[in-house]
Amino acid sequence: MTFDRRIKIAPSILAADFANFGAECTAIEAQGADWVHVDVMDGHFVPNLTFGPAMCAALRPHIKGVMDVHLMIAPVDPYIDAFAAAGADFITVHIEAGPHIHRTLQAIRSKGKKAGLAINPGTGIDAVPQLLDLIDVICVMTVNPGFGGQGFIHSQLEKIRALRQLIGDRPVHLEVDGGVTVETAPLVAAAGADALVAGSAVFKGGSVDNPMPYGANITALRKAAEAAVG
Repeated sequence: MTFDRRIKIAPSILAADFANFGAECTAIEAQGADWVHVDVMDGHFVPNLTFGPAMCAALRPHIKGVMDVHLMIAPVDPYIDAFAAAGADFITVHIEAGPHIHRTLQAIRSKGKKAGLAINPGTGIDAVPQLLDLIDVICVMTVNPGFGGQGFIHSQLEKIRALRQLIGDRPVHLEVDGGVTVETAPLVAAAGADALVAGSAVFKGGSVDNPMPYGANITALRKAAEAAVG
């Protein structure tokens, strides 16, 4: 997986047709998605319940590119092996989800996977400098995790800018998850984000049988973000 800072669109399948996940993954990749973002929720760390490693393993054959697995679960450590075995490329964990985040990131790396650190809107970034050498992607939550379709929290733009400065020239992606639309994509891109997670903004208007709107939505998001960074 070659590192670059080009804008990447990562549709969240939380907004897809749950009865057609495999076909939806194939469709969004065919329509230009860079990564497929898989939201795993446990009904404990976040107030929603989605799916586990068995579903990720079932999706893996339908995803040719990057499977970006976002674990909104606690405790997270007991499940790293299972999600690694399920074929995740990125495994992103929340800094708030356990007492030993350094150990957790080490565990992900030990499985040969890219390690991600997610940060909720109410959480600061003081711990990030001590973790940067173990991180491949930092995911800034621009909504409170748990549900799709929420409104973008604009105060997080300052956090994105600060993280971009901290990352410097390290090969660390800066991802934004929550409320990403053609209106907010330029804001996060200008602040320094290079990976944009979008759910309803990608899947609106389309379906497995009519995937062209997915492509139009992905293109619109990409163009809006790229226009902000020149």
